[in-house]
Amino acid sequence: MSRPVADRVDRFVDESLRPLRVAASTPVTITAWPVPGEPVPFAQARGSDFRPFPVGEQWGTPWSTVWLHVTGTVPDDWAVTDHHRVELLVDLGFDDQWPGFQAEALAFRPDGSIVKGISPRNAWVPIVGDHVDLYLELAANPTIPPESHWRSTHLGDGPQPESAPLYTLRRLEIGLVDVRVEQLSHDIEVLVDLMKELPETTPRAARIGAHLTAMLDAIDPDDVLGSVDRARALLAPALDAPAHASAHTVIATGHAHIDSAWLWPIRETIRKCARTFSNVLDLLDRHPDLRFACSSAQQLAWMQEHYPEIFARIERQVRAGRFVPVGGQWVEPDTNLPGSEATARQLVVGKRWFLETFGVETTEVWLPDTFGYSASLPQLVRLAGADWFMTQKISWNQTNRMPHHTFWWEGIDGTRVFTHFPPIETYNAELSPAELAHAERTYTDHSTGSVSLAPFGWGDGGGGPTREMVERAHRQADLEGSPRVELGSPRDFYDRARDENASLPVWTGEMYLELHRGTLTSQLKTKQGNRRTERLLHEAELWAATAALRRGSPYPAELLRRAWRQTLLLQFHDILPGSSIAWVHREAEAAFAALADELEQSISASLAALTGEGVRLLTANSAPLTLDGVAAGAVGVEPAPSAATRVSATPEGGWLLSNGRVRVVVDANGLIVALSGPTGRNAIPEGARAGLLRLHPDHPDRWDAWDIDVHYRARAVDLDHADTITAFVSDDGVGVVSATRSAGATSVTQTLRLGPDAAGVDVDLSVDWHERHRLLRMYVPLEIHAEHTRAEIQFGHVTRPTHTNTSWDEARFEVVAQRWMHVAESDYGVSIANDSTYGHSVERSVAPNGSVVTTVGLSVLRAPTFPDPHADQGYHELRFRIRPDATLTDAAEDGHRLDRAQRVVTGAHEVPSLVSCSNDGVRITAVKLAEDDSGDLIVRLHEASGGRQSTRVTFTVPLVTIDEVDLLERPLEGALHHEGADAVELTLRPFQILTLRCRPA
Repeated sequence: MSRPVADRVDRFVDESLRPLRVAASTPVTITAWPVPGEPVPFAQARGSDFRPFPVGEQWGTPWSTVWLHVTGTVPDDWAVTDHHRVELLVDLGFDDQWPGFQAEALAFRPDGSIVKGISPRNAWVPIVGDHVDLYLELAANPTIPPESHWRSTHLGDGPQPESAPLYTLRRLEIGLVDVRVEQLSHDIEVLVDLMKELPETTPRAARIGAHLTAMLDAIDPDDVLGSVDRARALLAPALDAPAHASAHTVIATGHAHIDSAWLWPIRETIRKCARTFSNVLDLLDRHPDLRFACSSAQQLAWMQEHYPEIFARIERQVRAGRFVPVGGQWVEPDTNLPGSEATARQLVVGKRWFLETFGVETTEVWLPDTFGYSASLPQLVRLAGADWFMTQKISWNQTNRMPHHTFWWEGIDGTRVFTHFPPIETYNAELSPAELAHAERTYTDHSTGSVSLAPFGWGDGGGGPTREMVERAHRQADLEGSPRVELGSPRDFYDRARDENASLPVWTGEMYLELHRGTLTSQLKTKQGNRRTERLLHEAELWAATAALRRGSPYPAELLRRAWRQTLLLQFHDILPGSSIAWVHREAEAAFAALADELEQSISASLAALTGEGVRLLTANSAPLTLDGVAAGAVGVEPAPSAATRVSATPEGGWLLSNGRVRVVVDANGLIVALSGPTGRNAIPEGARAGLLRLHPDHPDRWDAWDIDVHYRARAVDLDHADTITAFVSDDGVGVVSATRSAGATSVTQTLRLGPDAAGVDVDLSVDWHERHRLLRMYVPLEIHAEHTRAEIQFGHVTRPTHTNTSWDEARFEVVAQRWMHVAESDYGVSIANDSTYGHSVERSVAPNGSVVTTVGLSVLRAPTFPDPHADQGYHELRFRIRPDATLTDAAEDGHRLDRAQRVVTGAHEVPSLVSCSNDGVRITAVKLAEDDSGDLIVRLHEASGGRQSTRVTFTVPLVTIDEVDLLERPLEGALHHEGADAVELTLRPFQILTLRCRPA
């Protein structure tokens, strides 16, 4: 029965009701000024040369801006009553794509104050009084549908002034809206959509159908407007029927997930924020029960800088508790690729900004759209003073579904954080009956909980909640057949959910997203810029803090603050992962280069102040481990190198490289066929070759820049032939075997290096890359029966099985490691370190002799064509180190070497470490001065081995007090406090992070 009723209702709405929503309309006068370049402020636009611009005119080349001046008068003969609204009705040439992926606009009054944004689902501007005088800033953002997946487009390259206009102004007029018709439309929509979600055999579905039929029968086709009140009265009983006592409750929070860059550049994100937040402010004024959650400090800082009027209105709503800052991070970052300190700083910088700007302590970490979640996060969440964590993206898993929606998430150190995964399974909900029914059906924890969260509002490209969504929420607040809907804040949900049941299931370790594995590899230059900048920031803080406390040098606090904010922005989850348009990555690479220049100057100045004028060659070691005889955080002299590495020919036509510690046998094509360390055990299986490059087809099923799908393994071309090969000993005693290889238009120089004192062999790649939809990987087979691998993540490492016993294991075919991966049996291990590679695979096989072989694959380069058709094209350099007889500490040591933690400087004297640990298992990850400019010394350290460790932390400057603090450098209740000490004894649990605040004497 429901289908015929629904069809009848749909025809009535389309044919008879919707055309009556606008009771009357009248034209306006329009003039336009196309901006000749980048967007300009309102004041500049207002004084420009506007020319007549009729409806029907084309406008907007890609990424251009057009200003319209709109004037008009509301007709005197309009019968404007309480049942009517006067609005400016706009159609910029919208298509059927989502808002945020096409044209948008922002409406200004003549005095420059902002009214609201305009988008396809919010295409109106309120009119107050009898006259219209508005300026509209039109953004001709090209439609780049995210569902294009792999279809290449150059629209993301940047402005294209020679292109044809993208849009046609289809509507711009004053309209008289009949509110009664609008309200009836909302009534009908909710009831029809609810009826469609209910089984036809249920009494509730039948009764809704009966009420809709009665409504349709009562409508006078010759006087629909005169029938509206009677129609609503006939539907009222169906809308008044209360929800079942056991109905699920959804806390609906207004939201606008605005990607800080993606299919648009950062400059456009700033304008998207202005359009979205002005819409939200207008909606908050109209609906006192609405709450809106905003997660990124960076986006609000943009409003403070570029749109102070919007920001002032936001401030008032924050104080009223209705515009709710959440998340506490600078942006919503990726959590696999950023390093340890950067992951902590997202919380430090974001939460401090919310506290200093609004006086608000954010209590959650809000990451709905990030591509997997590091097992280090729970501890960082709690150390930042947050209570709980929210994500949504994990619902995109290809293979396995998360077993719970509300649970404790346990990190690598044992810290647990309350976590919610909204069963509505979208962060862009419209609060439709279908979505709410999905939330109730999907929710896995009905036995322990009755409430879930629903972030609603147009997102990704912004837009936010609309009045239609609020109307749906009101009608479904207590409606039979539907979950109850309450408008509220994220904190309202958390308080309710925690009160229901504190005994929750536990998920331990990383939350691996079974999708978007290619983001570990796409856009290598962006990833290399980030890795370099993170290192330089660490160095800049370490040496500046040391120079400030030892020499009284000024600490570059403002430079460091600005550099950190820029870096954290570029770690947004569509920038660093490599899934944005070309424009975004071009700007990111330029920004990283500029940051490098500034930070290098700061480092040089600090080291010059520390070492004095002189000509001695000194090594500054910024690593948390002693490297080549120079202590962690010290400036010293490296020992003289041993005798040069020996390079000799082998009978098979290859070469033997040996330095007394490591022995490397290389075949005639420059591949490693044997590798041994001090124990003499060969790590490479008989007949296998390490360092082998393979070129795989890379055609993911859907998301081009995002995904590597397992079927890439079906085919491969081995780059195992050397076009040219040379072997020699360099002037500095390094044994070198260098081979050139080619595949199509791509050429690779693969160079093996063994230094005189090296404990492992370096594999350098210089790649001139000109492939499309190809994946370049390097393979290292190891004759090691490893049950699991260890891979570096932030502040520790994770252990992953090498088998595929379960579907969860099988889905984890491409995993993240930061600077190293370690493969081991009980008493023997090999480490593989990298300087900028994150995507790894591990496969097991059995050799003909019965030995188990564990093969590590490293994803070197990709060549997706969407959304950036130029992705990764050009020249790249990468470095790896394979170390036999390696411990976990050895792996970390090599990771820091490849991370260029050592730099050679000239000066007069050595510099001892400002602070040191007596135990290599406890590592100092940050040395800096306090964020509050007090001059206090901040030292952050962590246990790195995965076991309980004790250490003595020694300072070489006099201190008044030493206190354990949280990430925001605030005292912790009942924590460590020492007075007048130059050292402190600590015991840390496995992977514990600890921050010390030290007041200098």
